[in-house]
Amino acid sequence: MRWFVSHRQTDGRLRWLLASSGTSNLADGIAKVAFPLLATKLTHDPVEIAALSAVQFLPWLLFAIPAGTLVDRIDRKKAMIAANAMRALVVAVVTALLTFGTMEIWTIYVASLLVGIAETVAESAANVLPPALVEADRLENANSKLQACEIVGQTFLGGPVGSATFAMFAVFPFLLSSVGFAVGAAVLLGMAGSYRPRQETKSHIRADFADGFRWLRRHSLLLRLLAIAGLLSLISELAQAQLVLYALEDLHLSDATFGAFAFVGGAGGLLGAGLTPRLVRRIGRRAVLVGGVLFCALGFGGMGLIRQPVVSAVLFGVFAAAVVAVNVVLATARHTLVPGELLGRVLGVWRTVVWGAIPLGALLGGLLTKLLGSAGDTFAASGLLLLFVTGYALFALRGHPLDDKTASTGDGVRSQQ
Repeated sequence: MRWFVSHRQTDGRLRWLLASSGTSNLADGIAKVAFPLLATKLTHDPVEIAALSAVQFLPWLLFAIPAGTLVDRIDRKKAMIAANAMRALVVAVVTALLTFGTMEIWTIYVASLLVGIAETVAESAANVLPPALVEADRLENANSKLQACEIVGQTFLGGPVGSATFAMFAVFPFLLSSVGFAVGAAVLLGMAGSYRPRQETKSHIRADFADGFRWLRRHSLLLRLLAIAGLLSLISELAQAQLVLYALEDLHLSDATFGAFAFVGGAGGLLGAGLTPRLVRRIGRRAVLVGGVLFCALGFGGMGLIRQPVVSAVLFGVFAAAVVAVNVVLATARHTLVPGELLGRVLGVWRTVVWGAIPLGALLGGLLTKLLGSAGDTFAASGLLLLFVTGYALFALRGHPLDDKTASTGDGVRSQQ
């Protein structure tokens, strides 16, 4: 049975989710900067440093699907609480080991892996909760706010706080991160209701995943959206992975001004999160999605052709705003098209494809820069390829406005007082 509640009640529950997401994203942003900084204090071996980056990314490739399947079987609020509590505990152990001087490089790998595994559960649960918290016509607002929490926590606050506090006292950022994860777990205790998927199942978790995968395979529109998301991720990363080289070698920025350049991207992303709901109401989801991919192409293509610091920073902000708008529309489309009890599994497959494209795109981007001679040329090539993705999106989504609000939303999840 679905419980109908007022906007004030749903907004109240959403605020608890946003408070938890914002706090845990801040803690995650601090940790993602602090772990590599700590690794450089223990080793200068480039292979060992690179291995840490791989370990931090690995959980999304290996555990996104199992995590999505898991959150389709248990209460999603409780899953977030448990995952954040685990992250708080792991980082607290790192804090203790560092305090007593017993930290070694392999313990950083293990801690990063455990934090990453817990992150797949926490983020999967957070991203499938909105349909149980708000009505269908408010999903864009909810997803935009979740995107804003991630951008503010990880880009604007997490990174700077992590690096600044590490410079002051190496233990400090880990202590802050542990407390942040603990607060993120505790805050959710205030969010009333039960959020267990409606279908009770005693089947094996592998069978649950197979059911979700079969459902996705038969849904042609969602597969087209997944193709757009995967291509956008792959081709954007061609250039994104070369951003530092582009800023330092093509724009001749200093290390300090590169930080300001990257900050503009975060500001653009925040602007995109704020504008997307209004744009969707005015021109519809399909137009925002296709237009977002187009502006991604224009942003990176312009950066590759112009190569002037101020103009390039603005264009990078345009790209960031556009990609966030695309992400908001894709998240809302998933919530609208996928039955509530399958959301976790579909999101798991989705993130495996989209996140799996990132390291491949980064590798290809490096090879492309080496072949073409400069990172700016790679940005130009990425922009050109994204124009083809825009054409594909326009073709693939013809006749699909993506604005059907009668599809499944929160009906597959119990939200009981």
